[in-house]
Amino acid sequence: MRRLPENKYALLEWERRFLLDRFPSEVEITRVRGLFDRYIDGTNLRLRRQVDKQETQFKLTQKLRGDGAGALQGLITNLYLTESEFHLLEKLPAKLLQKTRYSVPPFGIDVFENELQGLVLAEAEFNSAEEAANLALPSFMAHEVTTDLRFTGGELVRTSRQELNKWLEEFGMRL
Repeated sequence: MRRLPENKYALLEWERRFLLDRFPSEVEITRVRGLFDRYIDGTNLRLRRQVDKQETQFKLTQKLRGDGAGALQGLITNLYLTESEFHLLEKLPAKLLQKTRYSVPPFGIDVFENELQGLVLAEAEFNSAEEAANLALPSFMAHEVTTDLRFTGGELVRTSRQELNKWLEEFGMRL
């Protein structure tokens, strides 16, 4: 991990992540979005097309990990793009990750598709370490993986189904 520079354009990202053994049935879903992520080769950049009933958004995101512990993930910077800007940038070599995000406040529950089909992760974002520490966990959370870098999008996009199953076995789970 590296020490993060102070930056007026990036936000500190506080987040906790959890493995789920199934999608919970006892929740109220407030929003559903399709997320189509392109992790640009050789960079810390993610190009995202986000689709829901109301609109399609296009974003370029940079995430820089810090040397913080626990819920502190690092710095995040988002740029909102036009569709034509997105199409220009999507020509760059990248690895693809596709998932559906279900908003179940305060969580976003991601159901992965394609190679990672069967993986279900939940995450919650916060404004401080104290807020993150005070999160009340619902019964459907199986295992916290906040500090396990293998369960970040940038790592999952490079992971085979076989490798993911090996990781999940450490938690007594399988796809």
